Amino acid sequence: MKIHTLKTKQKLPIDIKSAWEFFSSPKNLQTITPEYLSFKMVDDELPDKMYPGTIIVYKIKPLFGIPITWVTEIKHMQEYKFFIDEQVFGPYKMWHHKHFFKEIEGGTEMEDLVHYTMGWSIFGSIALKLIIRKQLNGIFEFRRKKLIELFGEI
Repeated sequence: MKIHTLKTKQKLPIDIKSAWEFFSSPKNLQTITPEYLSFKMVDDELPDKMYPGTIIVYKIKPLFGIPITWVTEIKHMQEYKFFIDEQVFGPYKMWHHKHFFKEIEGGTEMEDLVHYTMGWSIFGSIALKLIIRKQLNGIFEFRRKKLIELFGEI
């Protein structure tokens, strides 16, 4: 089983408190997700701010319009520093996403580090090569552009 890695960094011209408040609210996840995924929160009673143990349930349509339920849990968190979400149930065999925040001159640097595996044996490997890796890169590129639109850039 091969573990794949996706790493991104982005600098935003907002203070670390503002960055943390935006990203620590599960309700903002839809704002930074491309519309073609048909992202929809299932739980209407999400907390305004996440905490370790927060379960987030949503539906997406990542491939061919087929709906998938994706459940993630906030496993670890240190306010203004980082949080980690892991897939409990969903399209990946493993999904471990670390979000880091660092105060820099003129704003905040955010870094994402995702480790994931596909599952589905040979079909998962083929889907990864043909579709999924490109789609993941596109999702994070959409997010980068959306954050520039919302907050500007350094």
